[in-house]
Amino acid sequence: MEQPIRMKNNGQISITLTPKTKQDPVIEVQFTRKERTKELEVLMEIEEELGTLVGLDEIKRIIKEIYAWIIINRKREEMGLKNSQLVLHMMFKGNPGTGKTTVARLIGKLFHKIHVLPKGHLIEAERADLVGEYIGHTAQKTRDLIKRALGGILFIDEAYSLGRGGEKDFGKEAIDTLVTHMENRANEFILILAGYPQEMERFLQLNPGLKSRFPIIIEFPDYTVDELMKIAQKLVREKEYQFTPDAERKLREHLVLVKTLYHTKHFSNGRYIRNIVEKSIRAQAMRLLLSNSFDRKELMTIRSVDLVFPDD
Repeated sequence: MEQPIRMKNNGQISITLTPKTKQDPVIEVQFTRKERTKELEVLMEIEEELGTLVGLDEIKRIIKEIYAWIIINRKREEMGLKNSQLVLHMMFKGNPGTGKTTVARLIGKLFHKIHVLPKGHLIEAERADLVGEYIGHTAQKTRDLIKRALGGILFIDEAYSLGRGGEKDFGKEAIDTLVTHMENRANEFILILAGYPQEMERFLQLNPGLKSRFPIIIEFPDYTVDELMKIAQKLVREKEYQFTPDAERKLREHLVLVKTLYHTKHFSNGRYIRNIVEKSIRAQAMRLLLSNSFDRKELMTIRSVDLVFPDD
């Protein structure tokens, strides 16, 4: 399997998540209480939190490697050795519902824990939050958004939409303002631009100066059917429900079908599953009310008849 991080000639890290072709060997490292340093304790906490996420195996590895990179950089500095300048702005490429926002929020918490960011909060934004209606308005809106994000992460979804209108579009003004603050306030916040893979690549081609400013580029794959089933099971378990075997079978068959029919760009992955679970819980509630069936087992059970799919 390829290494998850590849260093390009321009110093940019490109990370592509691809399905495993074979199982990597698992190396378990156990530390005695005496051997556990503060850094290792934090690493164990990170692993525990990442373990709650379904799939994203390579992302989990990358987050831990970024953590290690930051810590070793500090150790080198303490020893008077040359160390890399920490530029942690990132670009996430992936279809909807592949975990981009969730990972961004986790990175904020991690960077707060290890004192890279004083707050670690996440500010989510899109084009409408940055682009104004007249000259000068966009720059002000963008500056205000950056101010809110100081000490944390500014996460801009569908960032490619900022470059769609050409030279005269106010989106370019937003990009220019972001770039200026990335340089002037480099260590005060982290900017993450996110969006569809192809659109983000075109966005970078239209704005060639941007690519070098994002040293970490991560590509998020679509979830597999097995991973989508695990997400569904996790969601219902958290809400104290459970699927019957027939319901699970029906859901799996449906996911196999939609994964075959849908263009990947139009399939919302985890979001699609969340919508199914929420609609099915409401359908179950109506069924139980009409049947006057309120025993504990029935209140917790989602049957195949309760499943509601987005196209139904």
